[in-house]
Amino acid sequence: MDVLKLLSRSTKQSNRRGTGKAEGTAAKLPSSGTPANPQLFHDPIPESRGKKRKRSGEAKEVQGSVEEQEGINFFTSETAPQKAKKRVSENDGSKSSQSKPVQAAPKLLSEEECRQILKSHRLKVTLLPGGKLQKKIKKSKKSKSSTKVKSSKDEIKQLFPQPLVAFEDLRGTYQISGRLSENIKEQGYKIPTEVQMGSLPLLLKPSTALGSSTAEEEEAPNNLDLLAVAPTGSGKTLAFLIPAINDIIQRRRTQKEKNHEMEAVIIAPTKELASQIVNEGKKLAMGTGVKVLGMRKGMRIVAGADNAKADEDSDQEDDDDSGDEHESGRAPITKADIMVTTPLIFLHALSSGSSDNHTPLPSVRTLVLDEADVLLDPLFREQTLGIWNACTNADLRVTLWSATMGSNIESLAAETIQSRREKLELESNSNIIRLVVGLKDSAIPNITHRLTYAATEPGKLLALRQLLHPTAQTDATQSLRPPFLVFTQTIPRAIALHAELLYDIPAEAGGSSRIAVLHSDLSDTARDHVMTRFRNGEIWILITTDILSRGVDFKGINGVVNYDVPNSGAAYIHRVGRTGRAGRDGGIAVTFYTKEDIPYVKSVANIIAASEKQAGKPASESSMQKWLLDALPTPSKEEKKKLKKYGVEARRGGLSKGKDSKDSKGSKSRMQISTKSGFERKLENNRRGAIQGSKRRMQEGGAAAEGEKNVKDGGDFEGFDE
Repeated sequence: MDVLKLLSRSTKQSNRRGTGKAEGTAAKLPSSGTPANPQLFHDPIPESRGKKRKRSGEAKEVQGSVEEQEGINFFTSETAPQKAKKRVSENDGSKSSQSKPVQAAPKLLSEEECRQILKSHRLKVTLLPGGKLQKKIKKSKKSKSSTKVKSSKDEIKQLFPQPLVAFEDLRGTYQISGRLSENIKEQGYKIPTEVQMGSLPLLLKPSTALGSSTAEEEEAPNNLDLLAVAPTGSGKTLAFLIPAINDIIQRRRTQKEKNHEMEAVIIAPTKELASQIVNEGKKLAMGTGVKVLGMRKGMRIVAGADNAKADEDSDQEDDDDSGDEHESGRAPITKADIMVTTPLIFLHALSSGSSDNHTPLPSVRTLVLDEADVLLDPLFREQTLGIWNACTNADLRVTLWSATMGSNIESLAAETIQSRREKLELESNSNIIRLVVGLKDSAIPNITHRLTYAATEPGKLLALRQLLHPTAQTDATQSLRPPFLVFTQTIPRAIALHAELLYDIPAEAGGSSRIAVLHSDLSDTARDHVMTRFRNGEIWILITTDILSRGVDFKGINGVVNYDVPNSGAAYIHRVGRTGRAGRDGGIAVTFYTKEDIPYVKSVANIIAASEKQAGKPASESSMQKWLLDALPTPSKEEKKKLKKYGVEARRGGLSKGKDSKDSKGSKSRMQISTKSGFERKLENNRRGAIQGSKRRMQEGGAAAEGEKNVKDGGDFEGFDE
């Protein structure tokens, strides 16, 4: 019997013809295949203001011609006269460019067309003042506050750069490498996503992209720093890999000696994400001569660093990844054009002598911070800024990418960029551009969110088992079809949940081999093995912690289960972003919460409400009604800070000390993931303790008996003969 369904029964009659509905939704699962359009937003383009409407016959003709063109279905806003002008310009340009394989003059859109396309895809591009972002102002003095807000808004200027209509334009308009263009085509990329549409023109050719949006007296910049905020699964990895690879190829064409020199550094918070970026980079750089390498222990990347002591027992690189001979028994210097790494291991490789002294990297021209809000969080901030300060090249370009980026992270990045320019005595005016896709800090709109009240820990386990073994198929959201992820708050809870669900999958379907657990306590080899099996479809249910919540791309994930409430709203956005990637519909995100979680659920509920509103769902059909949002308590800043650092107090696992230790111990026993009663667990603990005590007594008794024997025999010294 479905207990949760029984408790939440409503007066609405059930639809007995639910099989057809389930089949229709099953065809839209993320695991069903790659969608034709990976974009999240493609709103209809509004008619330009101040112009009369075109005749219906002409509009139909334009629409028919648009449908014939592949890859421009969601972008075009051209009228028939505009197309006629383009055809004339193409014919005129084709005569002069017959001898050249690349078009001489790029095809650019007008500013009004750029506005329409950017608006239809919910793209907002702004030029930020360096290190002086808008700050919160008290509302006590209305006159002063109004003037300050007005001046800050004047400083932040909105731009309308050229959008990337199709990947084919990268070769013609932005003159990227021919081999790189072929690799992009071979990987099956046709229609760019929103973040690729807005960022690639800015990073490849800023002067061309910003030509129409800058004033006549201002010149378009040749180099800029970018802060990109885009939903999860929107193709941010491709957006920063293509410019990094193309810049190295273009610079290498003018060099006589083509040696591998580190010119780009990509920093990721986890090893799994770094490995994924390396794989994607190698696919794009195939045949270009650009070497993409993942950082590992034992590597020497600069001659002045001394990290041999910390990495004596680590694996060494292969001969093809090493450029120099061994010097005094140390590892050779590894040569690479693009280095993908986590912060700590790369900073250790730069350390020379003390941890505060880092070897400079004058050859690095591109620094990419993937999941920048985590890398600039207090957990990684010191390490990330240490690498940032080690990049001393005057032409360094910094790009920051994430699905969630608070104002404090933006201000820190802007201040770091500005202070670095002042330190190197560069031009004070830095070009910091912010690109926002959709609604900032929101979950993707193409998945279904469910917030389920389970009351207690056994209730959560019961609810998860009912998702695995549904009793009715009246609604597709009642069950989760594998593969899917299950997130827990701590490593011990992930291990315990894995032990509970180990035999829930029938032996005919693969049994315990279909479920696995992944966390940071496992070795790198074990983690890689689990990831490989999960990507190959051998594992159906993967229980993990927040180690897999960011950046890792699983294209066929049908759902995400938050067994424990996330520590913050940003953590929820990244967790549920593992499904519904690249425009795939049908993903489900289920979040369980208990009595202990009620004070912290409001942030998750607000994100769900914003996501459903962004998807165009009517307020009457929204799962987060206004009365529910008003009824949930609002946590204080101190509670949010503690939650982000430790998680829910009842599930901290012994972190509480002092006078509350007794209560925390009691809550810890209640928070255990187990279907056994307290009496059964007590018997098991007593039996386990008796066995350990018996072994200890046997060892002590054996040692005592051996000591008595040595005393009787004289021990090791029998004395001197008389």
